[in-house]
Amino acid sequence: MSHIIAVVESVYLGASEETLSKQPCASLDAQLDGLVGDRHGSIEREAWGAGDKQAEGVIRRNERQWSAVSVEELAAIAEAMDLKEPLTASSLGANLCLSGVPELSQLPKGSILKFPSGAELMVEEYNPPCLDMGKKLASIHSTNSGQPIHSTAFSQVAQYSRGLVGVVEVPGIINAGDKVRVTVYKPPQWLREN
Repeated sequence: MSHIIAVVESVYLGASEETLSKQPCASLDAQLDGLVGDRHGSIEREAWGAGDKQAEGVIRRNERQWSAVSVEELAAIAEAMDLKEPLTASSLGANLCLSGVPELSQLPKGSILKFPSGAELMVEEYNPPCLDMGKKLASIHSTNSGQPIHSTAFSQVAQYSRGLVGVVEVPGIINAGDKVRVTVYKPPQWLREN
């Protein structure tokens, strides 16, 4: 397995169901059922229908206990959208913003983020951009050119760079400023040979 050393630039929590944004904080308390105080914390969630394998309303395992974005991908999205203001992890509703992983969204399922406290987060899947987020960003951002932002611009530009979601594998505290060891998952040799 290959390793990357990244830095936790900032961390966020959001308890409100009414807003997609999350608020900055000093640290996250990662427990096996998610991040304490975050609206996505739980071992289960209701399926949304579109984008889920199950029908809307089915209770399923929560694979979205946390979400993360990278500074590098945020900058690329903002540039592609010609945004006047920087795009922030908070406005995207992410819990963690990392630097040092320019292609964070491409980490495969099973990759592990290990923090100094011993906390470990496991990647479940890529977090695709949604239309609601695109509408929100179009309403709060402006472009350098002065052109209006179309509500689908974010979905188009952030197609493969929106970040990741996952589960808490080992509980612990995650602090802004922590160095995180990212272990990129690779299938076992016997599986790659078949």
